[in-house]
Amino acid sequence: MDNGLLLLLIILLPFAGSFILPLLGLASTSARNILCLIFVGCSLIFSMSILPVVMSGTNISIAMPNILGSGIFLADKLAVFMAMVSSMVGAIIVFYSFGYISHYEHQNEYYWMVCLFLGSMMGLVFSNNLLVLYVFWEVTAIASWRLIGFFRDKKIVLKADKAFLVTVFGSLMMLLGFIMVYQQAGSFDLTVIKERLQHTPISDTAVAFILMGILAKSATLPLHTWLPDAGVAPSPVTALLHAAVLVKIGVYVYARLFVATFQISDVWHVIVPVIAGTSAIVSAGAAFVETDMKRIIAYSTISQIGFIFLGLSIGNGMGLAGGLLYILMHGMAKGGLFLCAGIIEHQTHTKDITKMGGLIEKMPVTAAAFLLCAFSVMGIPPFGGFFSKYMVIAGAAGSGQMAITYVFVIGAFMTMIYLFRLFRMIFLGKVNTEPDGKEGTPGMVFSVALLAVLSLAAGIFIALPSDIVSSAVTQMTGMVIR
Repeated sequence: MDNGLLLLLIILLPFAGSFILPLLGLASTSARNILCLIFVGCSLIFSMSILPVVMSGTNISIAMPNILGSGIFLADKLAVFMAMVSSMVGAIIVFYSFGYISHYEHQNEYYWMVCLFLGSMMGLVFSNNLLVLYVFWEVTAIASWRLIGFFRDKKIVLKADKAFLVTVFGSLMMLLGFIMVYQQAGSFDLTVIKERLQHTPISDTAVAFILMGILAKSATLPLHTWLPDAGVAPSPVTALLHAAVLVKIGVYVYARLFVATFQISDVWHVIVPVIAGTSAIVSAGAAFVETDMKRIIAYSTISQIGFIFLGLSIGNGMGLAGGLLYILMHGMAKGGLFLCAGIIEHQTHTKDITKMGGLIEKMPVTAAAFLLCAFSVMGIPPFGGFFSKYMVIAGAAGSGQMAITYVFVIGAFMTMIYLFRLFRMIFLGKVNTEPDGKEGTPGMVFSVALLAVLSLAAGIFIALPSDIVSSAVTQMTGMVIR
């Protein structure tokens, strides 16, 4: 099959196909569920199919000459890596949803929005035009708004509205930044912009506006408060938002624009790590005092996103490679934690960890999966999270920013403490709430076990993802990672 067609199918199958799912659901819920998984799975399979092509150094592009610039979609190493990460974790979350969502109302809309969300992510990842990127960026906001408000309760809808307003405010600021880039470069085409501004930094005002959109979408201080509130959504949705897709959109766009395309002033290599460090420490502190299980994991996400921003912003090859690797490792492990939380909440009917305890006897597989995923987030060797965290911190030290390095070392220790506290409160000690029935549906238990195993396997077989991200860094910056 032609590589250009494969690229188009990666985007169109889940994006356009999502509109079929509500109609199919009227006839057969099983067919709807399976088709949703097929759409997302095809994005993963086709992304893997074009990986050898882009790894050989050949980019795949789809162009459509117009007044905005000819570039529409581009598959390079960074884009294909991000597409594989998002579609892989997304497919596991969709499979988990078969059991989790089965007894709720509005299932047709759920699968429609999940598939649309993942399709929009594919479109955004491969966008080679600022306006095309912006359109897909906004579609993800609409889909996430509907998914966060899935249960329709008034308080829940208000929290969904909050997430929508914060992220859309950020995206409007980002659009202003894009317009400023257009005024400076005369094009929205990323390839053209890179050629025309090869040795000229974009204006600091444009960087500030674009960064506001990125920080809002990635729930980074001070635009972070919507993410813990999004825990009112179903657990597969929180896994999708916190782990695989939504918050990773911001860090991906940071890498795409500020690393691979634009030149920015050196001052931003100091400002962004400071913002990231502040966000990492403050949110880790919040995780210490929270008693809501999903809010604790959400604050952990905000903290870990800070590590990714650190790696991408310090400006050296080790940090960049570590930041990209962090996207993969955190996506798998944090996705596993949220899906484990879904099983626990289903069986105990509470998110309050003070009302839990002793669940390891009733939920041994979930407990083991939770602990393994937590080990990866903590950065315990030989889990994948260890290598990404080490590379980010080593990159910061290598750049000479020792103060911010020490901040993130403290943040890493705080991660260990609050995740061990969370595991102890849920699974150890005496039983405060007797769980209902068995551990969960076989599909749900399999999904969390798979993510736990992948988090460990990614560390044992670290050479494969490491080669991909190192090659991506070389393609973006010319830096060779040894």
